[in-house]
Amino acid sequence: MSQSQTTELFIQTPHPALGDTQALLALFERWVARGWLRDLDRALVRFLDAEADNAPPLLLLGAALASHQLGHGHVCLDLAATLAAPDFALSLPPEGDDVADPPALPSELLATLTLPDWQAALAHPTLIGEGAGNSPLVRRDAEHTTRLYLRRYWQYEQTLRDEIDHRLAPDADAEETLDADVTRQALETLFPTTEVSTTGEPDWQKAACALAARRRFAVITGGPGTGKTTTVVRLLALLQTLQLAHTPERALRMRLAAPTGKAAARLNESIANQVDGLPVAESLKADIPVEVTTLHRLLGARPDTRHFRHHADNPLSLDVLVIDEASMVDIEMMTAVLRALPAGARLLLLGDKDQLASVEAGSILGDLCRRAEAGHYLPATAQWLEETTGQPLPAAYIDPDGQPLDQAIAMLRKSYRFDAASGIGQLAHAVNRSPESLSQEPSSQTQVRNVLAHGYADLRHLVLDGEHDRALTKLVLDGYRHYLTVMAEKRPDSALDFADHGETYGGWASAVLDAYGHFQLLCAVRKGPWGVEGLNRQIAQALRQAKLINAADAALEHGWYAGRPVLVTQNDYGLKLMNGDIGITLAVPEAGGTRLRVAFPSGDPQRPIRWVLPSRLHAVDTVFAMTVHKSQGSEFRHTALLLPSSISPVLTRELVYTGITRARHWLTLIEARRGILDSAVARQVVRVSGLSGSS
Repeated sequence: MSQSQTTELFIQTPHPALGDTQALLALFERWVARGWLRDLDRALVRFLDAEADNAPPLLLLGAALASHQLGHGHVCLDLAATLAAPDFALSLPPEGDDVADPPALPSELLATLTLPDWQAALAHPTLIGEGAGNSPLVRRDAEHTTRLYLRRYWQYEQTLRDEIDHRLAPDADAEETLDADVTRQALETLFPTTEVSTTGEPDWQKAACALAARRRFAVITGGPGTGKTTTVVRLLALLQTLQLAHTPERALRMRLAAPTGKAAARLNESIANQVDGLPVAESLKADIPVEVTTLHRLLGARPDTRHFRHHADNPLSLDVLVIDEASMVDIEMMTAVLRALPAGARLLLLGDKDQLASVEAGSILGDLCRRAEAGHYLPATAQWLEETTGQPLPAAYIDPDGQPLDQAIAMLRKSYRFDAASGIGQLAHAVNRSPESLSQEPSSQTQVRNVLAHGYADLRHLVLDGEHDRALTKLVLDGYRHYLTVMAEKRPDSALDFADHGETYGGWASAVLDAYGHFQLLCAVRKGPWGVEGLNRQIAQALRQAKLINAADAALEHGWYAGRPVLVTQNDYGLKLMNGDIGITLAVPEAGGTRLRVAFPSGDPQRPIRWVLPSRLHAVDTVFAMTVHKSQGSEFRHTALLLPSSISPVLTRELVYTGITRARHWLTLIEARRGILDSAVARQVVRVSGLSGSS
């Protein structure tokens, strides 16, 4: 028999595990041993098999993969998509598994399986349902596929859909206070000089305010520098103006929140200045909030549980909630927020739809904004915009078949930070416009390369020659030299005791933290020669060799030393530190000696630094190198983005775009191997969910 006949016979013969539960469980054991499947996924299947009689192996397989997909950010398992690309269903090594006698890949296991056969196996009265009920799994059939959920995540998605639909519905009370003339007059005050582009585009900031005033749910999305914060502050002023015009005795209760402490602190820094600059009466400014909190704090997180103090039976006391950096909010947290909102409250989501989605399951902002680029505004919406803003909406954005959700979404399209002379802006645009695969439009990769080769002053492209290329070492030494020099040169006189001169040492710490924000190395991965774990050690050693830090080997590896930057990786409410906060370790004179303390920005103008003893910090990482995921909500004057030498599932267009847009003034894009950038921008994250009807 020839090799081709043998291959054909193999493909036509179903894998034994498709019809034998014990064979399937044995395969799962091997997958777990390789790290392809999680212990959690295997435990779920064992539980289902023990609890139910005659559970079909294909149902158990679907349950294992649906559970595993949550770790990849997918809310559910799409059966058709899994059959089309089976090996994406597991956490396979990027270069395959080179261990002898590897287990069967999903592509081998599912080679003979058809969608109808898999759908037919998802029929078990105890284990699976099609909607409300108590079954651990839920199936939802679509035109060309079936989505399989763990029940909790199906319920999250249903709650989100129902709550958003409820707030998209016309509100008689809200419409009673919404007068086109009053709205137009308020907008003319808030936007005294309306900008109309040479291409006929309206002032999208003004249009966003007019759109968001109409419903109790709205989304404002836009890239870096498009004025999202400016717009939302003016929107809050508009809402208060309309409220007080109708009910002078009661201003709206407004709250601002963000998913991480870092994102909250960054919004906090800019919001007060934006409110101060509003062209409105001081009495109105006083009714606009300037304090930003984290979502965990807003909801009242209960330690060591998934529950919050505020929920449907104990709702938040507010009328308007704004969530910044909404792309980072996962489906579980967003559901908790919506459950805790009073029925009549407004929810405003703010963020960049093209950034990386949350680390946990869900890509809510991306799902909601899937149609934002084209507008899809109804003629009635276009008429409202023209009446209230004085600007006609271009016909390209008008769609008589537009959906209710489309009418609540505004996309800011003009960047005030990056102009035509900015290489950062041009590169971000080129990456974001890239196709999903090279075969569709090869010239898109050429466009990215053309930007890199153009010679923009704010953009540098570096291709390394192996792990020991000194160009990377020189880059990080030059980058981090600034804050370490500030730390040494501006250090207060050691004769000044820390306890008695807190303001002096606070000023020093603030200067060091500000200097640290001038440069940051971002990585795509955590492990390997180009991951943050190894690079943090290498950079620390290089800084010591350059005599910029002073630390013994043990301190570099596992301890503390002056100059060590750290990133908080878990919320610590006792210390008032949030996931994403960055601090710098400083040596201060205390009690006749020298003691290390870690300085974190507090966000309090009266006491801008929070000092913490290293012994009290249990969830921190050294942060000379930071993952792109952890950098969300932050900006750095000079950002260096390092792409690894091999293709990885995390290397996507969204990751590259997010890394690029962390740079405010300068960007150095580093490829550990030439060609990695082309591969990364050709891969787009498509998270599976039913929220946007994706399949």
